[in-house]
Amino acid sequence: MTIEKLRVMVENGSLPAVNRTHYINNHIHTTHSFSPYTPAGAVYTAWANGLATAGIMDHDTTSGAREFLEAGKLLDLPVTVGVECRVDMSRTPFVGRRINNPDQDSCAYVAMHCIPHQYIVAVDNWFAPYREARNRRNRKMCENINKIVPDYLAIDFDRDVLPLAVSTVTERHILFALTKKITAVYKTPEEALHCLKNVLEIDVPARVERNILGGHDTPQYYEYDILGALKGNFVEKFYVNASDEMPDVSEFIEMVHRYDGLAAYAYLGDVGDSVTGDKKTQKFEDDYLDDLMRVLKELGFDAVTYMPTRNTEAQLDRVMALCEEYGFMQISGEDINSPRQSFICKAYDKPKFKHLIDAAFALIERESRLSTE
Repeated sequence: MTIEKLRVMVENGSLPAVNRTHYINNHIHTTHSFSPYTPAGAVYTAWANGLATAGIMDHDTTSGAREFLEAGKLLDLPVTVGVECRVDMSRTPFVGRRINNPDQDSCAYVAMHCIPHQYIVAVDNWFAPYREARNRRNRKMCENINKIVPDYLAIDFDRDVLPLAVSTVTERHILFALTKKITAVYKTPEEALHCLKNVLEIDVPARVERNILGGHDTPQYYEYDILGALKGNFVEKFYVNASDEMPDVSEFIEMVHRYDGLAAYAYLGDVGDSVTGDKKTQKFEDDYLDDLMRVLKELGFDAVTYMPTRNTEAQLDRVMALCEEYGFMQISGEDINSPRQSFICKAYDKPKFKHLIDAAFALIERESRLSTE
């Protein structure tokens, strides 16, 4: 959906009647990183699902933020602006450790929340050289893929990948280009699954396999289900470690505070059965979480963000207790980048997570108060 279409719907009164709920989401990706939703479409979908708030969270860019804000204003939905990126943790005690990135050691996913609106362009400009560096690595990863797939599945970065992107190009764009090659050659879900398992030789979890085979009935999810299988089990075959596309963690925190944002560490936790099907069973930061939280505080992080549907009760209780101990703001939002994912997180029905709803409104209040335009 475009912002123009949304504006027309508002002006002609064609919007459906929707009851507001207490559900929130501070972590919605858009087409400016990877997602089926434009910024306006993301806000509309959040609104249509009855969300009380919504937050944009693209990788390495804030270029969708203005449209997101305009859509929120049109629908009278409180929204907040953020950006997600990976940072280099090599100068911390966790060099060589698998932190919260499934693909690379000494690297962590982090978020800048609550960006005052006068700094949206400045933040985007700060990330520009990192996006350029990322594309240099993206090209190398396409080359690696072409070394291991049959010629008829080979992908060209400029022809096949770039047209899928609006701003930041991620590994998901590369895999989506490969997905489209697969579906062009293998015409049925059964044939596509054969390609994944026997041509690309990857393990496909049973739940993901069922979703792919159901592609006849759910065509809107089909390519994203194939992408999920590739994301969880194929990346390691072609991945190139990120280097100059990642700011040092201290540089990131300095930038966040310079522009009056909040620096948040994104807790992942050890993964068993991946909720979204795009992560394999793997250990992350749980074994040393106490030490990590202490160092995050020393580095200057303001908050920890986590997703209640992704973790066990024990993991969440531990994270929340450590956040209390170190005085971290607790922020939450479900990582939306696929049409199969729900915008509604039922975990917020539990009283123990009410503080996450309160935090969403605190972000919006702070962002509004600090914004001068």
